Amino acid sequence: MFSSSQSLERLIREFSRLPGIGRKTAQRLAFWVLKRDPKEVRELADAIREAREKVRACSICFNITESDPCEICRSDRRDRSAICVVEEANDLLALEKTGQYNGLYHVLGGALSPLEGIGPEQLHARELIERLKSDEVKEIIIATNPNVEGEATAAFLAKLIKPIGVKVTRIARGLPQGSDLEYADNTTLGQAISNRRDY
Repeated sequence: MFSSSQSLERLIREFSRLPGIGRKTAQRLAFWVLKRDPKEVRELADAIREAREKVRACSICFNITESDPCEICRSDRRDRSAICVVEEANDLLALEKTGQYNGLYHVLGGALSPLEGIGPEQLHARELIERLKSDEVKEIIIATNPNVEGEATAAFLAKLIKPIGVKVTRIARGLPQGSDLEYADNTTLGQAISNRRDY
């Protein structure tokens, strides 16, 4: 394959390592970088370097943070009786954007996936159990993804937590706002019926 520059080829290769970025998109990004003002490119590189150096996991909930513990864990305005368990920090950010939840969080760092070598010991489940030793926590809300791995992780966590005597709930699933019933798949429609609520 023709390459006009080893440096350009390296940049394309590095961009293509990003999740969801194929070679064509990596090539577009690389050419975009080449067209930018050198100052803009330095700012981008500095932002990447700074994020990698400063951002770390909270020692309590494993959310991403620059200060430890994170802002959520430090806040005295959060409901400390509930912990919402998510797979990754970006799931936490999505829930925060809704403005509907004001409790604490716990980031597992993934979901059970034997095929990918992710077992219970690779998740932050042990640390979650440690957090439950406090009498403050009354409910664990499991907000793992509605896929095979997420369901297996939710079942695993429920089995661990229920003997402790803390209430375990699972986020509801169903139809998205603005959708039509006739276009919903059977699983989604079944979940919507199963998770119905009083009106």
